[in-house]
Amino acid sequence: MAEITVQLVSVDRMLWSGQASILTAQTTEGEIGILPGHEPFLGRLKDYGVVTIRPIDGERIVAAVQGGFLSVQGNKVTVLADFAVFADEVNSRDAESELSSGDAEQKARAMAELAAVRRSGANS
Repeated sequence: MAEITVQLVSVDRMLWSGQASILTAQTTEGEIGILPGHEPFLGRLKDYGVVTIRPIDGERIVAAVQGGFLSVQGNKVTVLADFAVFADEVNSRDAESELSSGDAEQKARAMAELAAVRRSGANS
């Protein structure tokens, strides 16, 4: 099976690094899937979007991201996000509360976090 090396990094931490079969990300131009052998690519991540990684070994990884870039060079994909959180780290109750009481930025972040939770199938 063909593999790609993926790194998911935010400003404050390295979230994940390893071998994957596919990565999908929401960019300003739409959702993109990156498979092994993809053409070189540089894209801007959608504000408050979702990134999904299918590791070669292990469960699917889903993260909410805020801003940043996606770079594809050879068989390496790097996601550099301003902010990122794994779906299983999201407290759905807190995120839902932010939807009704937060400012515009808090609401947008909460919407991305809840989208990541839904995509992952997690119930937190």
